[in-house]
Amino acid sequence: MKAPFSWDNYSDQPYQLKDRNFKKSMRQKELFSIVLTVFSALIILPLAYLISLVLPKRRIPTDTFFGMSVNLDKLPVESPKLIKALGSSTLLIRFPLWEMHKLSEYTTFIQQFKDQAIILNIMQDREHVTDLQQLKNNLTSLFQETHNSVTQYQIGTTINRAKWGFFSVHEYLRFYKVAYQLKQQKFPYIKLLGPSVIDFEYHFTAHALFNFFKLKYDGLSALLYVDRRGAPENKQMGFDLIKKIDFLDAIGFLSPKTKRHIYITETNWPISNTAPYAPTSEHECVSEEEYANFMVRYYLLAFASQRVDAVYWHQLVAPGLGLIDTREGVKKRSAYDAYKTMTTLLDAMHFHSFKHQDGRYTLVVGNTEQVITVLWSLNLETITYNSPQDYIDRDGYSHNTTRITIGPSPIYFTKKVENHG
Repeated sequence: MKAPFSWDNYSDQPYQLKDRNFKKSMRQKELFSIVLTVFSALIILPLAYLISLVLPKRRIPTDTFFGMSVNLDKLPVESPKLIKALGSSTLLIRFPLWEMHKLSEYTTFIQQFKDQAIILNIMQDREHVTDLQQLKNNLTSLFQETHNSVTQYQIGTTINRAKWGFFSVHEYLRFYKVAYQLKQQKFPYIKLLGPSVIDFEYHFTAHALFNFFKLKYDGLSALLYVDRRGAPENKQMGFDLIKKIDFLDAIGFLSPKTKRHIYITETNWPISNTAPYAPTSEHECVSEEEYANFMVRYYLLAFASQRVDAVYWHQLVAPGLGLIDTREGVKKRSAYDAYKTMTTLLDAMHFHSFKHQDGRYTLVVGNTEQVITVLWSLNLETITYNSPQDYIDRDGYSHNTTRITIGPSPIYFTKKVENHG
């Protein structure tokens, strides 16, 4: 059975990108850039790693931290109501450059989300990568049409995958430079994000942030997936999620090309038994229960790092990886309730503390009215109290009991702040 079209597993690029000889010739043509990517990594990454061990954290509140990705092609009428109920404070909307003929339709869709800050993810194809004049013309129209409704623009996506149209970092930098020059010349008020490297492949990030191109980023965007490692706490080459974020922050801190803002604009886990909609094999897929747990814990860990401005879950509606399944009507997965509970309880909070030991994780946040402690554990453990304790489970249900089981599903303890005034 042929998989339906999906941007998440995009393969409908021009036929050349599927031709091995074409790929080989393009990599040969871009050999200089590829060599510079390796050279940049050898110089920058060891230094950035050392800096990451001592670089002070920032102070990031939850106000605009919880992001969500929505698409025009997935429940466009219902999405505004679903987002409002969900409590997401900021959105990412994809705009594929090969759909310029739908610009007015996208603009109308964007304008429906008046209560959310919006990142517009401008997605490339090979035609726009090679024809920079066409890119300039279309970006000009796009900026003119949408700048009143869009907070920031992510220029390009997944730059380290040839199927998305780039064969080198230099190709991306030439692409991004068109947007940057338009910003300088005609749209000084817009903000641009890049370079949107996917996965833990920071050698591409290093080259995109250390080069001789005359350009700058208003923030560092990254598609920091960890799904192939299982749980978000799992390590890859000794780096768990927080250490990966620390490392990324250090690369950006060292670079003269970007401001110290990080936006994780894509992450998720594929869901089991959703073929052909899942973008990976069944081996990488997780159950809906694990999906909800991993999602909440990813957000909590990223917030605990105090280095990420916002995380955008990919995405609201998608049978193989979304909070809502549309294979048979509109079905909200348990992750929808988990996300809503998280955003509702942690709205307008500031970081207090974070610790983990022996598989147990504790995040404490608060404001002038209450303090919330979030607990989860990679191992099941039961705590017995002398008196009944109140807590809220992952999906928003309240409990009062003397025996509380702490496991992979995060739970919330709330405590009001006494007013001594």
